[in-house]
Amino acid sequence: MKKKEWVEEAAALVKKDFELEGATDFLTEEELLFALADHVAYMMERELETLLSNLYRMDVQERKVAAALLPDAPEPANLGLARLILDRQKQRIETKQTYQQAKNLDWFDF
Repeated sequence: MKKKEWVEEAAALVKKDFELEGATDFLTEEELLFALADHVAYMMERELETLLSNLYRMDVQERKVAAALLPDAPEPANLGLARLILDRQKQRIETKQTYQQAKNLDWFDF
């Protein structure tokens, strides 16, 4: 999958999961990352339970979330969490492509 296609699909998933307006308008992965990081910062301040619930539902590993929230993490928590979200979305996209189901066929198509 081309990078632009991945970014577009990830943006659509992020928009759906995090109600991020305009997420599909971003052209680069970096722009999407920073827009998501801003939204994660907002959620950390005002909707922490919803953010953590979304991360759990997306199956982002708890140990990675905890590491991103540590005071001595290599990047700000909102940016670290946004990066984890995009990484997980990329995994979801790759899995979906790898295990894409064949088109439904009728019994007489065999």
